[in-house]
Amino acid sequence: MVESPLRIILFILLVSVASVQVHVYLYRRLFRDTSTNPRWRTAGKVLLTALCLPLLLSWVVTRIIPSAFIVAVFAWTWMGVAVYLLLSLALLGAVRWLVARTRGHRGVAAPLATPAPDPATPPSLADLAVTVPPAPAPSVPPVDEDRRRFLARATAGGAVLAAGGLTGYGMWSAFHPPVVNEVAVRLPGLPKALDGFTIVHMSDIHVGPVIQRRFMDELVRRANALKPDLVAITGDLVDGTVTDLRHSVAALQNLQAKAGTHFITGNHEYYWNASTWADALTGLGVTVLRNRHVTIGDAGGAFDLVGVDDWSMRSGPRGYNLDAALQGRNPNHAAVLLAHQPSNWDVAAKAGMGLQLSGHTHGGQFFPFTLAVSAIWKHDAGLFRDGDSHLYVSRGTGFWGPPLRVAAPSEIVKVTLLAV
Repeated sequence: MVESPLRIILFILLVSVASVQVHVYLYRRLFRDTSTNPRWRTAGKVLLTALCLPLLLSWVVTRIIPSAFIVAVFAWTWMGVAVYLLLSLALLGAVRWLVARTRGHRGVAAPLATPAPDPATPPSLADLAVTVPPAPAPSVPPVDEDRRRFLARATAGGAVLAAGGLTGYGMWSAFHPPVVNEVAVRLPGLPKALDGFTIVHMSDIHVGPVIQRRFMDELVRRANALKPDLVAITGDLVDGTVTDLRHSVAALQNLQAKAGTHFITGNHEYYWNASTWADALTGLGVTVLRNRHVTIGDAGGAFDLVGVDDWSMRSGPRGYNLDAALQGRNPNHAAVLLAHQPSNWDVAAKAGMGLQLSGHTHGGQFFPFTLAVSAIWKHDAGLFRDGDSHLYVSRGTGFWGPPLRVAAPSEIVKVTLLAV
């Protein structure tokens, strides 16, 4: 299903407004509150404007000028830094507030009480004529501007250190080779002859200006070390054109699997001409499953590997179509479905898919988006089971946008199929 232009415009508008507000907040905390020097404040305005504008324009510019993608990567890196600056400033600000509440003014001293009159002595006319003035209001100590500025600078410095540390770790984790996770799944209908069949699952590699041939060669080396029977790549392999990325993607030719390498489209393939990429991958010896299935095995034992186009393309001449993918399939065969997004799992399970391999969510990729993805997606990352049906959602093998991985490391998944 292609998003309507109005929804896209509204989304970009909301994100833009939020981005501007974040940069205004960062200016106030990092520059305005830390110094009264006009040059310092002007420098802050110029710097944050220069960082905000590329971020606002990156999504549009990269689709008009693909060669500008590398500039967008720097903008997205700053987005990650800005997120951690925002969180650090908010956390340290909350600590300051709590300390101020704890150590601040704890009450106003009561005014000196007027001695009570002796009931045995009647008041004189003079006593009756005297009006007791109200107690003076407690004086408010003047604001210590030097102390306030010192605390603002300490908070800003702490936030910069914390954000820098988290960003540095996140970048190291993003470029570090993916971890290998192994899972075993009992697949209904799997022949005994195929018990122990292994699939290496990779997803969301996002080959582009940053992830290139060196990264891909390491992925291939790690995948081959697992000695898989089959390799499955569940979409979002690329972020760029065939012309620009052919050399990097060609590393897939070195994958070694008895049943070959199989690929399905993700939403990002549609940004860069999915049909052209399908043809290019076919030329590299990769089996592209676009709403169709293939039988894996032989007369001694087999199962069906089913592949569908991305769920977001549910309309149009070439998009997600599970019915077409299942057409002519032997229902007695066990089935493994490759689907980029986990959104369709309920439908797929009812259609007899014993296992679905998906990606798309990145597991949130980096904190705090890990929490947001967990709240939004019913199946955000990992292995899920419903009766005899299983779903594995990969956190992704590469990264997209900010080159960060915090609390959601990239992964290669080795799935071992077991006969029931």
